[in-house]
Amino acid sequence: MAKVWQAERDTQNRVTKLFRDDLGYSYLGDWSDRDNNSNIDESLLGAYLKSRSYSDAQISAALQKLRVAASDTHQSLYGRNKAVYSLLRYGVSVKVEAGKPSETIQLIDWQNPEANDFAIAEEVTLHGGQERRPDIVLYVNGLAVGVLELKSSRVSIAEAIRQSLSNQKPEFNEWFFSTVQFVFAGNDTEGLRYGAIGTEEKCFLKWKEDEDDNTDFKLDKYLKKMCSKSRLIELMHDFVLFDAGVKKLPRVHQYFGIKAAQENVRQRKGGIIWHTQGSGKSIVMVLLAKWILENNPNARVAIITDRAELDKQIEGVFRDAGEQIKRSTSGRVLMGQLAEPNPRLLCSLVHKFGRKDVDDFDAFIKELEAQPSNTVGELFVFVDECHRTQSGKLHRAMKAVMPNAIFIGFTGTPLLKKDKQTSLEVFGGYIHTYKYNEAVEDKVILDLIYEARDIDQRLSSVDKVDQWFEAKTRGLNDWQRDELKKKWGTMQKVLSSRSRMGRVVSDIVLDFGSIPRLSSERGNAILVASSIYEACKYYQIFQSTPFRGKCALITSYNPNAKDVTKEETGANSDTDRQVVYNTYIELLKDVDTKPGMTKTEAYEERAKELFCNEPANMKLLIVVDKLLTGFDAPPCSYLYIDKSMQDHGLFQAICRTNRLDGEDKDFGYIVDYKDLFKKVENAIAVYSSDELADFGDGIDPNVLLHDRLKIGKERLDSSLEELALLCEPVEQPKGALEYIQYFCGNTEIPEDVLEHEPQRAALYKATATLLRAYVNIADEMEAAGYQMAESARIKEQVEHYTNMRQSIKQAANELIDMKAYEADMRHLIDAYIDADESRKISPFDDLSLVEIIVKTGIADAIASQLGVLKGNKDAIAETIENNVRSKIIKEHLNDPAYYAKISVLLGEIIADRKAKAIEYEEYLKRIEEIVRKADAGHPDDMPDRLDTPGKRALYNNLNEDEELALRVDAEVRAVRPDAWRGIQAKERVIQMALYEIFGDPDEVERIFSILKANPEY
Repeated sequence: MAKVWQAERDTQNRVTKLFRDDLGYSYLGDWSDRDNNSNIDESLLGAYLKSRSYSDAQISAALQKLRVAASDTHQSLYGRNKAVYSLLRYGVSVKVEAGKPSETIQLIDWQNPEANDFAIAEEVTLHGGQERRPDIVLYVNGLAVGVLELKSSRVSIAEAIRQSLSNQKPEFNEWFFSTVQFVFAGNDTEGLRYGAIGTEEKCFLKWKEDEDDNTDFKLDKYLKKMCSKSRLIELMHDFVLFDAGVKKLPRVHQYFGIKAAQENVRQRKGGIIWHTQGSGKSIVMVLLAKWILENNPNARVAIITDRAELDKQIEGVFRDAGEQIKRSTSGRVLMGQLAEPNPRLLCSLVHKFGRKDVDDFDAFIKELEAQPSNTVGELFVFVDECHRTQSGKLHRAMKAVMPNAIFIGFTGTPLLKKDKQTSLEVFGGYIHTYKYNEAVEDKVILDLIYEARDIDQRLSSVDKVDQWFEAKTRGLNDWQRDELKKKWGTMQKVLSSRSRMGRVVSDIVLDFGSIPRLSSERGNAILVASSIYEACKYYQIFQSTPFRGKCALITSYNPNAKDVTKEETGANSDTDRQVVYNTYIELLKDVDTKPGMTKTEAYEERAKELFCNEPANMKLLIVVDKLLTGFDAPPCSYLYIDKSMQDHGLFQAICRTNRLDGEDKDFGYIVDYKDLFKKVENAIAVYSSDELADFGDGIDPNVLLHDRLKIGKERLDSSLEELALLCEPVEQPKGALEYIQYFCGNTEIPEDVLEHEPQRAALYKATATLLRAYVNIADEMEAAGYQMAESARIKEQVEHYTNMRQSIKQAANELIDMKAYEADMRHLIDAYIDADESRKISPFDDLSLVEIIVKTGIADAIASQLGVLKGNKDAIAETIENNVRSKIIKEHLNDPAYYAKISVLLGEIIADRKAKAIEYEEYLKRIEEIVRKADAGHPDDMPDRLDTPGKRALYNNLNEDEELALRVDAEVRAVRPDAWRGIQAKERVIQMALYEIFGDPDEVERIFSILKANPEY
């Protein structure tokens, strides 16, 4: 019978053959036992440079500069990688003779990809930190530019990604990645993923090209696409971006969009790049501008938008990417800049092309056309959000000022029919499109869930308010509902408000108390008000709620005393203008000004920064028009609309919530208090009827707004089914012990526990998905279509799986970092599953089981941490033993002699338990004693002078020779260089000092490994 799944070794053999036979790479061999593996193989690089006719002196000088950049310990991995990339990209400037000019040594031939030496090595053993062995390393001219981790077809590709991420940590082999440009991960079932150094697991990308070709494994197909010699060189040269501390590679639509635009530029043709909202148009702008300026010495690029906030944002994006861009402050300055050869890269507002005092616009245009601006160079104009003002009069002015410029429009908003013809006349046809549904399918953005709320009907009486509270909190457990009621009680004045705005505020506040994404403080929201006055009224009402200090007001208003000098009427109430003015004066009173900013601007900058980076401290932004375009805030999960909106504005506003932000953000949610759905449907019909149809594939570019409860039920049913399938192989009677054995293997054998890690990772992720799916509709199970009995059964299942997850994590003493999937798990369990547990506020939440046993005693630890095992003595014993064993393994390098003794004691007690040679109570006493010894890290009778873990470790491993241990400790502290770990020359200093003491290379190596494992050295 044919073997359906592929073992990792089978896959690796096939991929190695692919690189050799299909891609033409040389095979360097299996380097598992090779000494001195490096990211810069100097023999290979030296031979390549020699073949390029560089002298030995030049090669030596270039290698020295490259080594320094790659190993600079004062820089982070990002800093080192950026420095190395600069040397690869632009060459190494060397001077080998006094009095002669510097020369540039090119490490890679960018113009002729085939002229470079491409090679792979497999099983490349890395030393310096803890030993690791990447499956395949890609070398170009002896420089490690790619790392590929492979997994068998039965193991998730996420495991390969996590392995590469851990390899980049300082304690492993961070040093190796200073030259690496691509981090690949793959298997035969899921295909290929790619990222750069530091790319988070959730941000790894998937290539898509020639989708109709289904002849090969997707892994093989896309390795051939991405790693062909010309494509790999091109990606490195034109598509790598260092952006404010994050290294980025292009998504596939960005790559092909830029390639299409390059072809237009070569032909001096304009056009429109239509990439949907949230898909990264700014990166396309940066990379395309860089390419134009580098490939055309006469070129200049002007980036034009129609909003000051977008103008600022674009300037920031380019500066973060290391590109110097000049922002024009006025129309006169802009015209002056265009008439000079520099700056080559500038940005401006489109309004600076117009004039305020124009009565006859057509005459003004004719005047401009008769005397066009004297622009210098070949001008390429990028017009951001080209569907708006630019299709009208101001655009005509811009064209008249720069008649010879090439215009490239960027937008993600479908053009209205009435604008479409004008836009196509101005810019030309579509250069490249990337539609909303494509972006959702590619997981570049999130889909949207729409909910209309009739707030007047829901909250028109006290009885209805109480009914509404009960409905909103039905899914919570009793304890959590009581806690929310206490807060509710303090807000009665606001929440029983007769005003409609008070009802909207109460609705939002309750959402933040009951909706998981909001109540976990990982997500936040934007409220769109219909006017600045209403925004200020909303802000005032929120000050009487828990949102005080955690919501901000962002509008176009800037307070000025003259606004209200004529507003006093003598009545006891404020006019609308006074309300606005007084609100702003109050919120700005404690704001410090910043250079070049008004108080209002400083306040808004701080609010936006908190909203994007600290959602717990900025829960809500109240806006009117600002921030509804071009504002990227991944935590933003809900958009509350209390304003009549339509067309572009509505489309762009709802897309504020579609940015990715971790596993617990599944959709962008739109809550509509104005019954805009008919307008949304109408707008989508206008956008999708024939928009982009001429581009060929007939895919609808519209945004589908999904019904929340329908989608919620589908996700809950699917999650339950997935977990049932995952747990199907667990043996009967499917108790705690059987689950532990299936998901952990034999907990006495660390290798077996590790081998079962993929099953556990799948369980944890599936349980987190189930819990989120459940709590999203827990208070509306009946409305979603479940009978009461079904709802009760589902809640029991959810409790069963969450409890089982916890017991398996304890049994495995889990080391998998599941933060990406489980960031909100504790909050969800506390709020929805176990009221008794929630009532307890434990001081030990972040401690390991071993630490809790030490602090509370074994009986309390079992009661508090292992209650889900329901008294199963074997399961409890195995869980405790595995936690102790993990502690021994983790600490063994620090003090091999001491932990070897503890390991023997543990083995003896396990043997006695299994032979039933001791009673359970005696077993618990003895295991508790072992736990305490393992946690202490040393015997009770240590000499007083051995007052640090390092000194005690030396004592234990030097035959308890106190004087020798103290001598080694003092000598090492005297000679150790700063940041010595992983740097051969610095490590050698310590090894030489040890050799002076021991005179035996083997003994030096043994003691050196202990010193290296102890952080105090």
